[in-house]
Amino acid sequence: MLLLFVCLSVMRAFAAPAPKTAEKPFVVVIDAGHGGTDPGAIGARSQEKDLNLAVSLLAGQLIKAAYPEVDVLYTRETDIFIPLQKRADFVNKSNANLFICVHTNSSPVPAAKGAETFVLGTDKLDKNLDVAMRENAVIKLEADYQTAYHGFDPNSIDSYIMFELMQNEYLDQSLSYATYLQQNFSGTLKRGDRGVRQAAFWVLLKSACPSVLVEMGFISNPEEERFLASQNGQNQIAKAISDAFSSFYKKTTSLKVDTTAAPLAVSETVPNNPEQPKTTPNHPEQPETTISNPEQPKTTINTPEPPQTLFAVQIFASHEKLPDNDPRFCGRTDCRFIKIGEWYKYYCGVTPDREKAFNLSKDLQKKFPGCFVIKL
Repeated sequence: MLLLFVCLSVMRAFAAPAPKTAEKPFVVVIDAGHGGTDPGAIGARSQEKDLNLAVSLLAGQLIKAAYPEVDVLYTRETDIFIPLQKRADFVNKSNANLFICVHTNSSPVPAAKGAETFVLGTDKLDKNLDVAMRENAVIKLEADYQTAYHGFDPNSIDSYIMFELMQNEYLDQSLSYATYLQQNFSGTLKRGDRGVRQAAFWVLLKSACPSVLVEMGFISNPEEERFLASQNGQNQIAKAISDAFSSFYKKTTSLKVDTTAAPLAVSETVPNNPEQPKTTPNHPEQPETTISNPEQPKTTINTPEPPQTLFAVQIFASHEKLPDNDPRFCGRTDCRFIKIGEWYKYYCGVTPDREKAFNLSKDLQKKFPGCFVIKL
C-alpha cells in the first residue's frame, strides 16, 4: 500500500504542469498635476489641483475595471505637494509602460477653449514654450531647486536649449497615445480639438517611458470651467483617457513580438545611404589573402574596421511610406527612413560629426518643428 501511495505521488508530480513564470505586468502611472501648496491655475469656482486629482482617480478606476491585470499607480491620491523630479522618479522606479500627466489649462484670453495633449519636444519659436514654462514653474516652490534640477531655470529660455539635445526614444509611442486621446476628445466628447503638440516639460523629459501631458480644458473659460468642475464632465474626460488607454494597450500588447525584433527590422529597412561608409568584410573585388610562408604567422588582408557611429536629424514620423517628392520633405533630397512597428521615422543629414548634426537640427527647426538628433 505504501508503495502504491509513493508511485501515485510520483506520477502526480510528473503530470502536474510546471508553474508559469509570471509576466511583468503592464504598468500605467497617472499623475494629477500640482497639489498641496501648489494650486495650479485658479478659476472662478475651482482650482486646477482638485480637477486634476478627481479626473486622474476616475480614469485610473476605469482602466483597472476594464483591465484588472494592469497595475494602475498614482503619483498622488490626496491633496499633497510632490516635486516634479519625485514624480518622474516614481515613474522610473515603477518601471512604467505609460505615464499620463493630467493638467488643466489657463489663458489670459477668456475665449480660449479646447483640449490638447503634449509629448516631449521643443521649438523656442513656438507658443507651446509658454505652456511648458507655466507648468515647469512649480519647480521654484522647492528649496534649493537650482541644485536639485542641475541649474535648470523654468523661466529662462536658455535653459530649454538642453531639451533640443535630448532625443526621446519613446516619442512614437507617446504620439500614438496622444493621438488616440485627442481623437476621443474631438470625436466622442465633441470638445474643441487643439491637437497633439510638443513642448519641453521637465516631468516628461525625466520619465523613461512613453509619456504624455494632457491639458483637458481651460479653467479660465467660464463655460469650460463649469464642464470641468461637474461630475458629468469629469466622468466624460476620465472615460476619454481610459478609452485611449484601451486602444494603446491593445496595440502595444499585440506588437510585443514585433517590438522584440525591432533592431533587426531597423537594420533591414534603412536604405543605402551614400554618406554611410560600407564595412562589408571580404569584398569580392578584394578576396581574403593568406600568406603561405611557414615561418610567418597567417595574415588576413582587408580586415574590416569597426563600424563608424553616425548621427542624423529625425524630422518627423509618419504612418505611411512617403514618395521621394512628397512636399512634407520641403525639397530635401537626402531624406531616409527607419521603420519601427507601423511608424516610418524620417531623418536626414547623416554625419559622423555630432556637433554638425546638432547645428543642422537648429537650422531645420523652422521647416521641421520639433526635429531632433538621433544616433543610427
